[in-house]
Amino acid sequence: MMEKGEEVKNIQVILRDYITGYPKESDMYIAINTIKLKLPPGSNAVLVKNLYLSCDPTMQFRMRSVQGPLGPVSEYYVPGYPINGFGVAEVLESGHPNFNPGDLVWGTIKWEEYSHIQNPESLFKIQHTDVSLSYYTGILGMPGITAYAALYEVNSPPKKGDQVFISAASGAVGQLIGQFAKMMGCYVVGSAGSEQKVDLLKNKLGFDDAFNYKEEPDLDAALKRYFPDGIELYFDQVGGKMLDAVLLNMKVRGCITISGMISQYNVPQPEVLSNLMHIAGKRLSIKGFTHRDHHHLYPKLMETVLPYIRQKKVVYVEDVAEGLENGPAALVGLFRGRNFGKQVVKVA
Repeated sequence: MMEKGEEVKNIQVILRDYITGYPKESDMYIAINTIKLKLPPGSNAVLVKNLYLSCDPTMQFRMRSVQGPLGPVSEYYVPGYPINGFGVAEVLESGHPNFNPGDLVWGTIKWEEYSHIQNPESLFKIQHTDVSLSYYTGILGMPGITAYAALYEVNSPPKKGDQVFISAASGAVGQLIGQFAKMMGCYVVGSAGSEQKVDLLKNKLGFDDAFNYKEEPDLDAALKRYFPDGIELYFDQVGGKMLDAVLLNMKVRGCITISGMISQYNVPQPEVLSNLMHIAGKRLSIKGFTHRDHHHLYPKLMETVLPYIRQKKVVYVEDVAEGLENGPAALVGLFRGRNFGKQVVKVA
């Protein structure tokens, strides 16, 4: 057991340089530095041991020198320093009145074994430890907030019998939206990028149907096969050709909720949509959003989802990489579709 004040090694994942296009493992490297397990006198920070790290699509934007869709420059990574993202940690020492040694927290943490968090006010204290701590990177963390907001707040909640389509349906957010919509009595179809993921959606997550978009030369025809009467609600995380095909298949006064467009993140020029006239003709409601505007929903998410987890009414599929040294490969794999469920890195 580490002693308070002891200097220990601290494995870190460092950004080598700004990137263009998809991240590669070589864009990051593993460094071993040291850290003293003690806060400076009078510090308001917390010292934490990091336990789980979340791999999320928007992390690639933070690796670029050109400001993208995230917003403030402060959110972008700096070459030569550790990358960061959502994660779970244990408090070892605290100079902040709201935190004590032994507390478990989730929030934004660096990709390293130990961290000094200078602004702990942004952390969420974990009150429920009867569920897997890794869930706080997913179903009980940012993806959970995203899914809950998409269903209950961004547009009107779906009604029993509504026809719901979800792209990237086996990912961290899509698998939740699909299961929640099924509990609300909807007919739910998802798309994914492999037969294994399609099988997951249909046979483990309870979707009514699913298809591999890579095996569909005509997305319009595929959607008409699954939604002969049209789509009422589309939850988009892909954009591009899929969104264009969905526009052809939406019902009048249907709703499209957009939380991502991963197909467009690394193309030289965004794909042109050909079916935009359907927005007016069908009187569609289209709303984009980010989880950042909906963290006030967190108590409602916990109140709703914790019982589902405990009663095994919801399944959450994770792909866990062991060890920080495997973090870069896990993160890069996210953009190649190698992950099977929510991608997590277990630090220790």
